[in-house]
Amino acid sequence: MTSLDHPRLSGLGRNPAAPRDVQVRLAAHAVGRHGISLRRGRLADAVVEALLTHGDKETAVSLHGERLSPAMRRRFAEHPDPAIRDAYPDFVRDMVDLGVPIGIAALEEAYGRPRTALAGAPIPRLRAAVARTWYDRPLAAQVGLLADPDRQVRAAATEHSQPGVPPEWRDRCLADPAVRVNVARYVPLTSDQFARLIRSGDEGVHQAVAENPHLSAEMVARLLDIDDPLVRVTVTHSRHVDAETRDRLYALVEAERADGSIDAEVALNWNFAEPDWLRDAPLNERMTYLDCPYATFRRVLASCCDLPEEAWRRLDNDRELKVRRAAARRPDAPPEVLERLVRAHGDVFHIRPLLVDHPNFPRHTLRTFVDEPSPNVRYVALQDPELPVASLQQLAVDAEPFLRRGVARHPNITEALLEQLLSDADPEVADDAAANSALRPSSMYRILTAAGL
Repeated sequence: MTSLDHPRLSGLGRNPAAPRDVQVRLAAHAVGRHGISLRRGRLADAVVEALLTHGDKETAVSLHGERLSPAMRRRFAEHPDPAIRDAYPDFVRDMVDLGVPIGIAALEEAYGRPRTALAGAPIPRLRAAVARTWYDRPLAAQVGLLADPDRQVRAAATEHSQPGVPPEWRDRCLADPAVRVNVARYVPLTSDQFARLIRSGDEGVHQAVAENPHLSAEMVARLLDIDDPLVRVTVTHSRHVDAETRDRLYALVEAERADGSIDAEVALNWNFAEPDWLRDAPLNERMTYLDCPYATFRRVLASCCDLPEEAWRRLDNDRELKVRRAAARRPDAPPEVLERLVRAHGDVFHIRPLLVDHPNFPRHTLRTFVDEPSPNVRYVALQDPELPVASLQQLAVDAEPFLRRGVARHPNITEALLEQLLSDADPEVADDAAANSALRPSSMYRILTAAGL
């Protein structure tokens, strides 16, 4: 988190080019210590010593594992203050107690035991933590967790479809209230198992069953009569539902939403299930969904790679932006399609790879995005690592702070621009400027001196 009072110190702590003596001086300030804690890679011994001298238990939490040299790991193991010595293990144990997912490697480091032993630990919360994060556990370990006497452990072991539930365990799990909803979402169901789940009358169970990708046509037909908006919308994604039935179900839920039903609103707008089966259907069957009125089907269709040219033309011009974005990710997307889409709407930076990283994207056009009216599109220009200084100067005075932040992080930034952004009124801009590896040591020392370090 950026410090509002000392943003340049927090950014400088993250700066990968900060010399060792700069880091040592930063360690005397709480904000500097926080910035250093966000750095990647191993810390120099002198920096660790400075952090121990000036820091506290909170500082020590970030000092563990490969961040430390073997000598510093021994130093921690022998530290006289248990609050410092055990800072990281205590933090991990707190996360376990709170039920916050934490990596299996972190659990092994904190508890000092291999994952195979932790899976049988006497503390149920720890066994549950292992079940949540040991994704590639072998079948023997999974069976042990499925048989665990604690319900929270069994629930954690069945949250995901992998490593799954062996066939001989399915009846037992489907009868277990702790895991029934989880398991009903993904295991192949027999007719008897399906019938028992439906007879349960449990809303959560019904919703889980509706998501199950292995349902037969007969099972789907029985779900049509369940008066639950989420079940209805989920069932519309089934390959066993014809267009007329799909329209009817959507109409029912739309009517409920019009009457003010929150459940209907959630079902229509916050149901992220997709008809994934469509990707594996024969091409002639997939093509029947090109005109489907429901965008989720067209979006899945657009994620295929073997459609005829006419289909791509229509998907590239679909009324839904998400469909057009999905179509643009195909390997042979034309350069003009990619450029038109990004120029009109920008890119989606939390989904990788970016559209501008597509092999067919005309990257030479990126610098022309600087003059686009939308700030989200102007930001895309910063994906050009050689963006001219004149363009960076233009974006550095933009009214949008996120654009100025992008300039502050840019590899082609000049010393003058960095100095300008170090004094930006937005703390996050100043923070990013101080974290840029292009910042000269002389500027780093000036920041330290100004802070009295």
